[in-house]
Amino acid sequence: MSYSEWFKTHGKKHAAVMAKLTHMSDEEVIRYFRFENMVQHEPDFCPLYAKHQKCHDMEDLNCYLCACPNFRFDDAGFKEIEGKRLMSYCAVDSKDGDVFEGEDALHQNCTGCTVPHHEAYIKSMFDRDWFKIMRKVPSKDQS
Repeated sequence: MSYSEWFKTHGKKHAAVMAKLTHMSDEEVIRYFRFENMVQHEPDFCPLYAKHQKCHDMEDLNCYLCACPNFRFDDAGFKEIEGKRLMSYCAVDSKDGDVFEGEDALHQNCTGCTVPHHEAYIKSMFDRDWFKIMRKVPSKDQS
């Protein structure tokens, strides 16, 4: 699955959950997206939920920003670096991020970074439209 396919699919899943939460305040919505609640009430939101497994090793994981507003991708790649195509990167160059080197591509590895999963960060970025928060993630229209 390409980055843009995942991005569009996940955004639609997020919107479907949000459509059920219109009666909730922003605070209640953010609380709803806590890992433990999502595993119980939205088991299809993330494939890891079936194994009760978190994507990041942290106590208070919040899944509202599954994917990070600082992540950047281009399915065609951005540029070539030492014979490999740079496919994604962190716009803020997080010290907790890393690079995964594939056979012919470089990908941002965000597993060490928990920034978008903290409720204080989510509150600072919050919008009920996930695509609005994530508008800078795709380098251009990836349709």
